[in-house]
Amino acid sequence: MRKRKNRRRGGALLTAALTLSLGAGCTAGPGAEDDRRAPEVERSHTAKSRAPVLAVKVDNVPASRPQSGLAAADVVYVEPVEAGLSRLMAVYATELPESVGPVRSARESDLELLRQFDRPTLAFSGAQGKLLPLIDEAPLRAEPPGEGTDAYVRDEDRTAPHNLYLRPRRLLPEPPGADALTTGFRYGEAPGGGRAESSRTVRYPSASFDFAWSESRDRWLVAMDGAPARTAEGGRLAPATVVVQHVKVRESAFGDFRGNNSPYVESVGSGRAEVLRDGRAYDATWKRGGAADGTSFTGEDGAPLDFAEGQVWVVFVDAAKES
Repeated sequence: MRKRKNRRRGGALLTAALTLSLGAGCTAGPGAEDDRRAPEVERSHTAKSRAPVLAVKVDNVPASRPQSGLAAADVVYVEPVEAGLSRLMAVYATELPESVGPVRSARESDLELLRQFDRPTLAFSGAQGKLLPLIDEAPLRAEPPGEGTDAYVRDEDRTAPHNLYLRPRRLLPEPPGADALTTGFRYGEAPGGGRAESSRTVRYPSASFDFAWSESRDRWLVAMDGAPARTAEGGRLAPATVVVQHVKVRESAFGDFRGNNSPYVESVGSGRAEVLRDGRAYDATWKRGGAADGTSFTGEDGAPLDFAEGQVWVVFVDAAKES
């Protein structure tokens, strides 16, 4: 795997926190669900052949912005959720920021997506009650807020449920390193071909994402719902590579308290994708043979398609619908 340069760390951790209360607003807000506390799990720090990545479910409705800690993530997955909205899963291996959030709840399709990693740590605010047993049985280390952890704080300057933040170093003593990123992604020089692309827009029913190429920064500047996506620490969100991955999105067996079904993103299988890097767009085919596998991307010539060094955003879109 590639070596990564450390990114500039964000600002200081939130200084004001309230005592955790999972009942405080966890079922409020647009597209909210039943954020019940996950069952108590053993929090083991036993050394393995590969240290685990940290995956954090991050809120992405307008009231949650600007978020903390996203610029330090190695990979950010953009997922469709209830009511046509979106949620993020930020994956950390080479750097642990001081704070990540707001943290929100898990979904059924997260469990399949996370199988590509070796027993990852999943930080989330809770889940729909019937989903909790599946999380408990999954090959991961579940870390919701609760009496057994001091990793979470609430920001008194924000309203619930958009005010729960994670202190990652309370869960992992140090970053696991790039070897833990078993995503299947390849990094290297830009391939030949492709087409010049200055911007790309992805639309969900109730959310939109714009990626504009910045020649001076050599990055794709992110906008959400028409506004520049900034971090709580300052600056723009700006990945080096953006993947628009067309997948099957179906109904899951779960929903929120308002009766909205939770979409299930099928990340195992194959389909088409667009890979944006270096101001160009490359048509690609993605393939993930099984849940324990990473995802490979090949170009139109059938050769592996390398990503640019730096942060990767993967935006899941419904292959049956226009993005």
